[in-house]
Order: sequence, then structure tokens, then C-alpha cells
Amino acid sequence: MSAAKNENFGRNLALELVRATEAAAIASAPWVGAGDKNKADGAAVDAMRYRLSSVNFNGTVVIGEGEKDEAPMLYNGESVGDGTGPKMDVAVDPIDGTRLTALGMDNALSVIAVADGGSMFDPSAVFYMEKLVTGPEAADLVDLRLPVKQNLHLVAKAKGKKINQLTVCVLDRPRHSGIIEEIRATGARTRMILDGDVAGAIAACRENSGIDLMLGTGGTPEGIVAACAIKATGGIIQGRLAPTDDAERQKALDAGHDLDAVLTTDELVTSDNCYFAATGITGGKLLRGVRYGRNTITTQSMIMRSKSGTIRTVDAEHNLARWESILEKNMPNN
Repeated sequence: MSAAKNENFGRNLALELVRATEAAAIASAPWVGAGDKNKADGAAVDAMRYRLSSVNFNGTVVIGEGEKDEAPMLYNGESVGDGTGPKMDVAVDPIDGTRLTALGMDNALSVIAVADGGSMFDPSAVFYMEKLVTGPEAADLVDLRLPVKQNLHLVAKAKGKKINQLTVCVLDRPRHSGIIEEIRATGARTRMILDGDVAGAIAACRENSGIDLMLGTGGTPEGIVAACAIKATGGIIQGRLAPTDDAERQKALDAGHDLDAVLTTDELVTSDNCYFAATGITGGKLLRGVRYGRNTITTQSMIMRSKSGTIRTVDAEHNLARWESILEKNMPNN
């Protein structure tokens, strides 16, 4: 493919991917606050898969709904797209924050990330990893192996802030009680999130988001998805695999993973040709959620492309009747 054609392919792909996240967000929107996260997730999966089938690319799902969710679609190894163009790795999360969606809480997103084929890290069924995420100012200074206090001082110095002006995003989990105590002991503030650490990771890398750092253990798939987005921001994510039991630990060792190793952004996704798209399902600081008008549905999305470092926000207005027809014909269980 010539340089000009490759550039056009990249631009077109970025826009096509956001149509897939828009579809998933719109399909899941009727289930916001309905208390059934499985119904919401199923609707989003169906819609994203339907939309991806017409995208002009040759994709293979490497981070999918997969084994953890026992999903019949968008599973690891599934081919997506129309089969044209170069081979690409695909990471999908039709709903990052299924519980948030079911409860009608903020920060649920539909996300997808794409990179050159063979470039995404294979976690070998290790579902969780320790994570540290921050923006470009402190990217070369922090280290997941350092004490929390030391990393906070390094971030504060890099950003020209006092410690008590830092805000650290942490998933609200019992396992994080120690980290939370350490953060608060320094005088820094915490921003607790119930789910959806892809949004938290992106916020930690962006100026004026109100988040300076993200710490804690979260999903490995979400970490790889976030790495594709982070490449466009100049920030960093560091991760260390965190098996939850002996069987998972053995799987990782059998696959050749060093469980003490800290994985960098470039190790989680080796390619510099990455695309990321996200659409808000429920409202939040990163993106607005799906909203209904009398005859329209409005969505807000974000598109990132690592090669250019461009981040675009896309506000879209969709015809309500047409979308209801699409959902009825192609996603009968929605």
C-alpha cells in the first residue's frame, strides 16, 4: 500500500471505528439504569459486531469479550471487518462499565482499539494487572516498583504542584485500601471510581482533566485498550500481571511471562500505528452519555490516532426512527 493510500486508510479507519462504538452505545442506552448488566452488554456486543462487519479492514479480535465473559461473539480469535487491507489486532470492550450502565451511574463507555497485527500483548488469560498511569510531564520519572509516596512526589515535581493539589484515580475495591491510605497519608486526594478504568486511565494522561495519576489493580484487557489511547497522549501506562489464583499464575508462567516484570506502554502495544475510539454511554467527565430527543439520539465520542497524536471529539446526531429500525432488524434480542 502506498504512503498516500495508507494515510487515507488510517483516516478512514479511525472514523469507521467510532461508528462501531456509537452503535454499541446507542444499543445499550435503553438498558441504562435498568439493573440488568447482561442485557446491556449483550445489546452492545451485537451492535458493535454488526457495525464492524462492514468496516474496510482485516481485523482479528485479540482482546475480546472472551473467556472471562464467556461471550459467543467478539471472542478472542474472531475475524472482524470485511477482510480488506493489512492485518490488524483488535481490542474491544462494548461496555467498559457494565455495572455503571445497569445502575445508571457515570463514566460507562463503549471502546475499541486497533493496532498493527501481532502488536498487542497476550496476557495468557491473566485477567488483572497492577497499573500506574500518568501524563507526559512525569512519564520518564515514575516507576510502578517505587513506593506510592515517592511516585506522588515525582509527579508533583514534574507538574509543578504541591502534593495536596494532586488527585489520584483509584478503583473502589477492598484490595486498594492500603494504596488509598498511602495516598491520603501524603496529603494527596483520591478520586474513587466504581468501574470503568479505561476512562480513568485516559483522564490521568490529559491536561485539565482533574486527574494526575491512576493507581491500582484492574483488568488486563482494559490496560491494553488504554495503552492504545495513551500512545496518542504522550503519557504512559505501566503494568504488572497480577494472577488471582495458582491456576492463573501457572498459565502465565507456562506462557513465559515474568510476573515481576513491569510492562511499559510500548510492551503492551508494540506498534506506533494505533487507533482508539470511545463513545459515552452514561455521562461523565470524559464524554457525555447517550441522550434522547423527540426524533433524535445524540452521542459524544473520542477518536485518537497515535501516529499523528490527534485527539478528536465527535458530537453526532442520529435519526431515532432509523436507529430503532436497525436495532429491530439486525439485533432482535435488543
